[in-house]
Amino acid sequence: MFINWKLREINLKIVYYGPALSGKTTNLEYIHSKLKPELRGELISLKTREDRTIFFDFLQLEVGEIKGLKPKFNLYTVPGQVIYAASRKLVLQGADGVVFVADSQWDRLQDNVESMRSLEENLRQLGYDPVHLPLTMQYNKRDLPTRVPIAVLEARLGCNGIPHVESIAIRGLGVFDTLKTIINAVVTKVQREMG
Repeated sequence: MFINWKLREINLKIVYYGPALSGKTTNLEYIHSKLKPELRGELISLKTREDRTIFFDFLQLEVGEIKGLKPKFNLYTVPGQVIYAASRKLVLQGADGVVFVADSQWDRLQDNVESMRSLEENLRQLGYDPVHLPLTMQYNKRDLPTRVPIAVLEARLGCNGIPHVESIAIRGLGVFDTLKTIINAVVTKVQREMG
């Protein structure tokens, strides 16, 4: 959280985290495509030759007010590939909330588990208490025949009781519900902290 008192703005950072190809970038691209241009900034992507995000996507979104301040939500994705572990940690720094995008396919279950461990480890190394940071789970690719039941995902990822949304990000289903859930959690925490 960063407050610019001169502009009466509060900048909040939400990071989309998860394994490679789980749908993090797809979420941001969909959000960007559906928002009115006056409500959003440019979508910036850094990609490799394989056309995968290697650093972050950034989308600045303006909505409502918090304690008389205009919030600007900065949305980022982390690279899912294991070789970019340092980049993931760097992007996570300063996060006010996290969306964990899980790939619902059975053959990606272990990738989800390892990515969740990585998230928790990075948060601790950055001085966060993972229990108190707003987190929303997005169980993506729910249209695929090889999808894992939600109860199994929750148990394996240790996410029972954490708000979750089922999604098919490539079609936009659940994308804005996920965003709304994490924004509400972040705003609630910020309002508590600001008294």
